[in-house]
Amino acid sequence: MKTFTGYHSEWNLGSPGGWDYQRISQEIGKVIWKRYFQRALPTIDLDFDHPLLYPVYGFMDMLTEFHATKHGSEAGVIAVVAEEETLDDVVENQNLAHHLDALEGISGILIAPYELELCNGRVCWKDQPISAIFMDFNTDVLLNLHRKYDLSPLLQAVREGRVVNPRGTEPINAKSMFEVLTSQDLSARFHPDVIQRTPWTRQFYPRKTLGPGGEQIADIVAWTRTNWEHLVLKPERGYSGKGVFVGGVHTDVDGIIQQALDGSQYGAYIVQKKVPFDIWSEHIPELDLEQKRLILVNRQTDFRCLFGPKGLFGFLNRYGSIPTNVGSGGGVQPLAILRSGMGVRHATEQINDAIMKMQFGDVYTAVEDQRTMAMERRFTYVLGPIKIAIRPRLITPEQVQALESYCAHIWSDCKTLEQMWLDGELENIVIIEPEELNIIRSQPWRGTPAIFASDGLFGFGTDG
Repeated sequence: MKTFTGYHSEWNLGSPGGWDYQRISQEIGKVIWKRYFQRALPTIDLDFDHPLLYPVYGFMDMLTEFHATKHGSEAGVIAVVAEEETLDDVVENQNLAHHLDALEGISGILIAPYELELCNGRVCWKDQPISAIFMDFNTDVLLNLHRKYDLSPLLQAVREGRVVNPRGTEPINAKSMFEVLTSQDLSARFHPDVIQRTPWTRQFYPRKTLGPGGEQIADIVAWTRTNWEHLVLKPERGYSGKGVFVGGVHTDVDGIIQQALDGSQYGAYIVQKKVPFDIWSEHIPELDLEQKRLILVNRQTDFRCLFGPKGLFGFLNRYGSIPTNVGSGGGVQPLAILRSGMGVRHATEQINDAIMKMQFGDVYTAVEDQRTMAMERRFTYVLGPIKIAIRPRLITPEQVQALESYCAHIWSDCKTLEQMWLDGELENIVIIEPEELNIIRSQPWRGTPAIFASDGLFGFGTDG
């Protein structure tokens, strides 16, 4: 039996997030499990405490090791740099600065990019030299902010190699990289398990190309219109599901295609084969507040792997309600390693059945406890607490091992893609404006410390 099924829908190699949200989900999910469900399911042994379920700590280790390569055992300042309007709202950036600040010899700070300064030629904050920076935005945003504020100190930090992720990851961060991976004449240069998990992808503009089955496509625009039910259109450099259009969900295909071709709001687009929904969905018990009853709802489950030069940091499990090739909407879900001698499907069904047999009021109390703990941890977004699934998603130790191998192969393949770009092989795939390109070239990646994310639309066995 395969350890897991499905595809990655996109990678984030610029400044990925989510590395602390799973920790909070785990802390809350473990309490809820023990308080309300464990007694009713004595044969199911779950581990909520596996290190890979707390990816922030692996990320912190990488940042402190990065500091040590610059300054050895000396004390230093690691700055989390984020857009000003996010400083009071993005709790994981606040938490990361707090976690770092608690380490011996490290001062962790959260600042806006214009708060950096130059002191005697060194990048500083309030006269304190900065050893490392995690920058929570991509290079195009950096360039726009530089035009507004003159961010010369931050650009110097880039040139000095102090910024994580290195700006040199940006050319291979575009979703159009998946065209390289799914091109028949190039695929032999990459690992087979990465290729088999990459959905067919093409840059979207009037052109000839090969289709998902290797068939000749004379005009990809006309072909997309005809095959829209099975496709997704999304911006090459977009995020958070913005500008994404899904066949079978969004029906104004002519208007959608025209917007994608215009590129006026979100830039250039790619067209991608839609990942079958049944691979990456799971039934999750939820409250029907109007009817005061429990219902099983089929939800999409977006599984983010976070990893770096030494391997896997951990996971972020999200779920939502819109079947796209990007997880969107919904909330987060605790994860648990299944240590019982049973399959994921059997254990998941037992958990669902036990919850569905509970009284509505008891599950309502559990959900209210979730909300209370979320508020205590400031685990909120815009309108209130981030929604947390009532039950954990299950994976096995064997699946964890397979995910570790898979992420190591992605890291290796990204190094291959970067070298192809440096060698001029991807000039038609990577199109970046000159000013941004200058920033990118000032800090090559070449496998140096970074946190990468691969968003997987994976099934771990609940479908069979």
